[in-house]
Amino acid sequence: MGMTLLSDTFKRLHAKKALIPFITAGYPTPQLTVPMMHCLVENGADVIELGMPFSDPMADGPVIQKASEAAIKQGVDLRKTLTMVAEFRETNEHTPVVLMGYLNPVESMGYEVFIKDAAKAGVNAVLLVDSPPEESAELQNQLRKHHLQQIFLVAPTTSHARQQLICQQAAGFIYYVALKGVTGSADLNPETVNSHIQQLKQLSELPIVVGFGVKDASSAVAVAAEADGVVIGSALIKTLEGSQDAQETLQKVADFMCPIRNALDSL
Repeated sequence: MGMTLLSDTFKRLHAKKALIPFITAGYPTPQLTVPMMHCLVENGADVIELGMPFSDPMADGPVIQKASEAAIKQGVDLRKTLTMVAEFRETNEHTPVVLMGYLNPVESMGYEVFIKDAAKAGVNAVLLVDSPPEESAELQNQLRKHHLQQIFLVAPTTSHARQQLICQQAAGFIYYVALKGVTGSADLNPETVNSHIQQLKQLSELPIVVGFGVKDASSAVAVAAEADGVVIGSALIKTLEGSQDAQETLQKVADFMCPIRNALDSL
């Protein structure tokens, strides 16, 4: 599977926009993570971004911070996150899984051990917020060895020279951060976002997806005009607050996903 699954998924989608939901492993309960992953796919997810719980998620807003704290309190760590991916892979081999998080837990486990075990579990790519291309040589060597890809972020404040560097090292897709700030924050300016995406497309042939601030069907459609897909996390996780019952939780996931999937398909 490895690095080809993510690329093949975008090729298969062609003009269709990718819907990439983000959930935090272990939230609202560890037992619900794998059923939620399957529910996401059943309701239109093309790729799943799975958050690795961390105590200090600096790029995430309060909603995802609380989800991460709740998961940690329930004993979910990086090892258990990988176990969840492996369980998901028992019945789904076609949906790419991107692990999103921070370097600290990865460094604690060790690059080689983490990447080897991630590949064995069925992970396709990693997005580590605090591992920029300038500092990722060792990590990328290990990722290539085990056929995984590293996703990089491009922000509105990223200089043209640095965009070029990121595009040279990026794989899978480029994640464009739609706004200044943390996940789930301020309102989007679709016109500005689409203009920046047009500029990025001059530098790379990789798919470009937009995240941070995409909250619903209308905002997803607005930023998908030029993008190849959208990532939506905080708004989804917020709907899960207080959920304990499995049926109720999965219904919330389905109700959240369907309007966005339908809206993207109408483009």
